[in-house]
Amino acid sequence: MISIAIERLLYLVASVLFITGLKKLQSPETARKGNQISAVGMLLAIIVTLLSTKTITYGTIAAGLLVGGGLGLWMARSIAMTSMPQMVALLNGVGGASSLLVASAEFLHRQSTGGVATVDVALSTHLGVLIGAVTFTGSAIAWAKLQEVMTGKAIVFGGQKMVNGALFAVIAGLAAWLIFVPTAPLWAFYALVGLSLVIGVLLVIPIGGADMPVVISLLNSYSGIAAAMTGFVIKSEVLVISGALVGSSGIILSQIMCKAMNRSLSNVLFGAFGQAAGKSNKTSEGLSVSATSIEEAALMIAYAQSVIVVPGYGLAVAQAQHQVRELMDLVEKRGGTMKFAVHPVAGRMPGHMNVLLAEANIPYDKLIDMDDINPEFERTDVCLVIGANDVVNPAARTDPSSPIFGMPILNADHAKRIIVMKRGMSAGFAGIENELFYNSKTQMLFGDAKGTLSKLVAEVKQV
Repeated sequence: MISIAIERLLYLVASVLFITGLKKLQSPETARKGNQISAVGMLLAIIVTLLSTKTITYGTIAAGLLVGGGLGLWMARSIAMTSMPQMVALLNGVGGASSLLVASAEFLHRQSTGGVATVDVALSTHLGVLIGAVTFTGSAIAWAKLQEVMTGKAIVFGGQKMVNGALFAVIAGLAAWLIFVPTAPLWAFYALVGLSLVIGVLLVIPIGGADMPVVISLLNSYSGIAAAMTGFVIKSEVLVISGALVGSSGIILSQIMCKAMNRSLSNVLFGAFGQAAGKSNKTSEGLSVSATSIEEAALMIAYAQSVIVVPGYGLAVAQAQHQVRELMDLVEKRGGTMKFAVHPVAGRMPGHMNVLLAEANIPYDKLIDMDDINPEFERTDVCLVIGANDVVNPAARTDPSSPIFGMPILNADHAKRIIVMKRGMSAGFAGIENELFYNSKTQMLFGDAKGTLSKLVAEVKQV
């Protein structure tokens, strides 16, 4: 066992390691080191907790470490990179469930022993329950949408906002009753838990699949806030600090995602997110697309001095990142350059494309953010769009009736030539036609991304 003073000092060291690790996560070059530093901080916090005078029994802790560690190792080794968004959603949910269980256990323990909590502790307890429950069920719905267990489209019904508002009011009333009336019946607490679980479902079902980067970062923030609330309940400074770090960074990231989609954070918070404001007045009637062949596309890319690749979710689904790396090596061997234009909300989670391309050992300096890459499209010989749709749709600039109007996009249509790789002509998650497909400079290369890129690589080698 260690003294309280040493325990708090070591928790402070762990917190500093968390902050340092988070700081290093802001750059791809230092992200791995940041993860390692944060992991050391977590290991230190765990060891200190095990040696704490508050620890009564080690049996349950050992069982939890074995089961949790085993599951974590299995998930890390078996989950495909394309399923990473689902895994992140699950991990957010587990974090929320943990806070829910700890806060509930503390409340029930007080009730069984006749203890009375101060207002601040009672408030933190019920906030931990509410936010933890919302995070748990909200993350479960996000996972189900991403895993296609349920529809990825927005699910809405009449009076949805009024229902959500009424549930929040009831939850707030129950919490106030439990806080200020210590003798309130136990069913009130169980009702608060149940309604909190329901509100988590209702907040996420109206969010469409294309908007998942925002909801995942927001749920990640919720899990941190729930942990911080639980830290107040069990008087754990390190949990308060780490939870606050996760909560604040998640909110900041959510705001960045919202800005990238020209939406407000209030749309996410109040459950209207992902519901298109209307349909575009423009149609593809009278327009035609120009299809190309592997041979023609290979010639364009082989003789291009500059190529910009726009990766999208289709690239992730096909797991074609390694074929893209092969193509990049061939272009550079012939004296050309290839860069990757990464839209902030490309994929299904923040940084999805960065993680995917890094797996194929594509250098970080070739992954260029939207604001930095957009001016380069005009000087680019070929823009290769792989599985991206709404993030390159010029309707965001030209069609005021479009539901994505005003959304910042990658200026793929400004390139000298455009090759779009898709399975077919299906619309993106916004449900509208992509004007880029009908551009006179665009040629469509239909087929599975992985198979098509493999053929493209083989053909470029023959040029």
